[in-house]
Amino acid sequence: MIKRLTYGLVALLLLAAGPLSHAQETHTLRLAQTWGPNTPILAETVQHMADMAETMSDGRLQIRIDPANKHKAPFGIFDLVRNGQYDMGHTASYYYKGSIPNAMFFTTVPFGMIAPEQYAWFYHGEGMELMRKVYEPFGLLSFPGGNTGNQMGGWFRKEINAVEDLDGLKMRIPGFAGEVMAELGVAVTNIPPGELYTSLERGTIDAVEWVGPALDFNMGFHQIANYYYSGWQEPGAEVQFLISQKSWEKLPPDLQEILRVAMRTAAYDMYIQSTHSSGEAWSRMKDDYPDVTHRTFPAEVIEALRAATDKRLKEVAEGDPLAQEIISSQRNYLKQVRQWTNISDKAYLDSVAGE
Repeated sequence: MIKRLTYGLVALLLLAAGPLSHAQETHTLRLAQTWGPNTPILAETVQHMADMAETMSDGRLQIRIDPANKHKAPFGIFDLVRNGQYDMGHTASYYYKGSIPNAMFFTTVPFGMIAPEQYAWFYHGEGMELMRKVYEPFGLLSFPGGNTGNQMGGWFRKEINAVEDLDGLKMRIPGFAGEVMAELGVAVTNIPPGELYTSLERGTIDAVEWVGPALDFNMGFHQIANYYYSGWQEPGAEVQFLISQKSWEKLPPDLQEILRVAMRTAAYDMYIQSTHSSGEAWSRMKDDYPDVTHRTFPAEVIEALRAATDKRLKEVAEGDPLAQEIISSQRNYLKQVRQWTNISDKAYLDSVAGE
């Protein structure tokens, strides 16, 4: 893999320009991740961030990573960091909608922004400030931690031809999208990544939404379910780095900036790696598994999903002023930026790019 240290080189040059007042002091942060140690892209992103932080700090900032099989709480990262068991975490915020409901908006929203639009909202709109409002009461900071791009709608063992086909379907699909699916009669469950293949194989679930070809291929879902649907639910799925406010404040300013740069660079690299790896995996999947069939959901299903999404967003906003502020911010930003997306990327793909 090509070493990607563009931001790191800039930071090193800045550090070389002046004396290091904390040159002999080493800071070690412990990080818990939702993912197993060999999870493609996701685990690599965390290791890449840690390596950059160590290199840019000349070894003064060390990050020790514990994967899910070590801490045994893949969906407990929020609590592990909040309670001080770990300094940092890498996870998806929509896993914690039960404990901190407004965090889910920072992963993705059905029918919402695609990855470039979402990053623009985070860094040039109100995203980072709103994320601070959500996490600050829990003594945490949150930073964008990588984007998978537009995720697929899932692997299904049977074809979906009408809304009625969803009624009673058992499906693993997390976050707000799970709530939307439940509105249409789907029996929704959230199963840890390591149990997904077995659950689908044994019929515990009928369908599974994971990510996209880059991560799905190694999971083996295509060996069980032949229908692979394009998505609606996660147009730009962002994972997050969490860090305890206390741990952050213990770092000297230069190490805070190094950590900030390392997280932002690793997040960008995850997005481009996801694009590359998904293209590669989908090509291989089509060649090696010809029974796998790509589908898009019928128009009536998309309309029902959109209506259910609007209904749930309205219900959430009515009972929570901060949720209303986040939803309004995202919708207003999307309304503005999508005009540009439509006449640039979308128009290119529709009229110029071809297949």
